[in-house]
Amino acid sequence: MTDTTSRAAGSSQRRLAHLGMLLFAALIAGSFTFGAAAVPYLAPVPLNALRFVMASLLMGAFAFGVARQKFAWPKAPWRFGITGFLTAVYFVTMFIALTMTLPVATSAVYTLVPIMTALTGLLIVGQRSGPPVLLSLLLAGIGAIWVIFRGDLDALLRFDVGTGELIYFVGCVAYAIYTPLLRRYNRGESALVLSFWTLTGTAACIVLYGLPGILATDWLHLPPVVWWVVVYLAVGPTAICFFLIQFASVHLPAAKVVAYGYIVPAFVIVLEGFVGHGWTSLSVAAGAAITVLGLAVLAALPERN
Repeated sequence: MTDTTSRAAGSSQRRLAHLGMLLFAALIAGSFTFGAAAVPYLAPVPLNALRFVMASLLMGAFAFGVARQKFAWPKAPWRFGITGFLTAVYFVTMFIALTMTLPVATSAVYTLVPIMTALTGLLIVGQRSGPPVLLSLLLAGIGAIWVIFRGDLDALLRFDVGTGELIYFVGCVAYAIYTPLLRRYNRGESALVLSFWTLTGTAACIVLYGLPGILATDWLHLPPVVWWVVVYLAVGPTAICFFLIQFASVHLPAAKVVAYGYIVPAFVIVLEGFVGHGWTSLSVAAGAAITVLGLAVLAALPERN
């Protein structure tokens, strides 16, 4: 393969990675809105245990059945224990927070992840985020915060950080460490195989931690909404999103990968409107436009691996 062909192939993969992260943001946004509908009926740990077991089985069937990837015990399996633990912390704290606060408030905390990941990416894999990247992250972050607080400066100034937000912040720190580790721990496996083992590691961590609560759950008498939410979470924000982030983390710097989290609050507000919680104002739409602008600038910057 010539250098020109190789560069063209790499550019194509990066474009796919950016498009994949847009889908990632939309699916993750759904987990805030739809997840809040299930947490009154099922505790966070059993919910996520079921979700990740299902997602692991689905990903395994697709990777080793449909895609015909070769099944083999992974090299250095401890990698998936670490990434699985970090992922488990993130998702469990998120659903605990949803029992204490609103979906938009939790998505507000999520906007801290890109800046934290720029730091962990530097410390873990030596990815340096230059001034243009940091400026883009800042611009997108300002727009996201404006969206979260619905264009109300007084609401922003009155913001009190509650227990739910603090709990979810711990999970976001774990997620900021997880993303750059994906690149550091890569041993040449395909994104599908990496996703399967990471999902399996996460499922194992949650099941081992929450086994008493899982056994005590009355699974046969859960309302239908819980099962619909669990299926959505297992397929969309879990199996599909794990593949997307595994793929993107190989082709994009960690700060760019998680920067797409900035548009999650905008998606959350749109979803909240669709489910009947009211639509947003032009002021908030302007904040969403600023977020999109910041991401567009970031996406256009040269890749620094």
